[in-house]
Amino acid sequence: MKKRVIGRSDLKVAPLGLGGNVFGWSADEKASFAVLDAFAAKGFNLIDTADVYSAWKPGNQGGESETIIGKWMKARGNRSAIVLTTKVGSEMGPGKKGLSRRYIETAVEASLKRLQTDYIDLYLSHWEDPAVDVEETLGVYADLVKAGKVRVIGNSNHSAETMRKALSISAKHHWPRFENLQTHYNLYDRSGYEAELEAFCRANEIGVTSYFSLARGFLSGKYRSPADFTRSAARGDEMDKYLNERGLRILAALDAVAKARNAKPAEVAIAWLIGRPGIVAPIASATSVDQLQDLIKATELDLGAQDIEQLDQASA
Repeated sequence: MKKRVIGRSDLKVAPLGLGGNVFGWSADEKASFAVLDAFAAKGFNLIDTADVYSAWKPGNQGGESETIIGKWMKARGNRSAIVLTTKVGSEMGPGKKGLSRRYIETAVEASLKRLQTDYIDLYLSHWEDPAVDVEETLGVYADLVKAGKVRVIGNSNHSAETMRKALSISAKHHWPRFENLQTHYNLYDRSGYEAELEAFCRANEIGVTSYFSLARGFLSGKYRSPADFTRSAARGDEMDKYLNERGLRILAALDAVAKARNAKPAEVAIAWLIGRPGIVAPIASATSVDQLQDLIKATELDLGAQDIEQLDQASA
């Protein structure tokens, strides 16, 4: 399997990342281990999580996903084969959030402990922090890279303007630069990335990973009417934004391409992302091995120019 390089770094990843947001939430430790085992067995290596996953579940505090992944890597003895991404900045409790030097220095140690490792391959600022100057954040990242605790840095959900400033600061101080942008992007949600971020990242050789790659499950085709909202844990208010004329047009195009390719809509939606210029790897979550198989099949699906044109037109 041909691997792709994240930005200008030496991190090489297979063209599909596994989202860890479900670990400790809708997938317990046993189910998570099964998915992780199946993912690694097929030669995939990019596992994405965050310190805050999955604090939103009643009874959780955050760190549950990192803890499960750490236990799994320890049990399997495969840390060196994994490209591990985690994030910092989201609220982990009163006063525990943001991108200040003081907070990051504490948060990274907590993540390393939960992950049972002494280094993070790709460390991301989860959200922009208007209360902290970007230079302060980049300075602590530079120290973490120098100390060997982080290999490569990046960000999630940052604007092109903020990244432009960050690249300038990194160049000025000869510090490590953002090599990755993780952004909300899929066949339905296109404008936020394509308007400015896509051209900026390609021009500056910043590798892009997408999250919500299946639009919270909508692009799998299992939500086609309000009656389908009860089929999973997804809330109806999340699906309402997709169930409209454009959304149904996209599903129809996915159905048509899937039928012609003897595939499932989810496979086609992921394959479309894999084929987008600048996308290093879509990130998608799976709560079962069966769900994971559909994602893996997408990496083997070669969409033709006519397929892509059909999907582009339907989602325009």
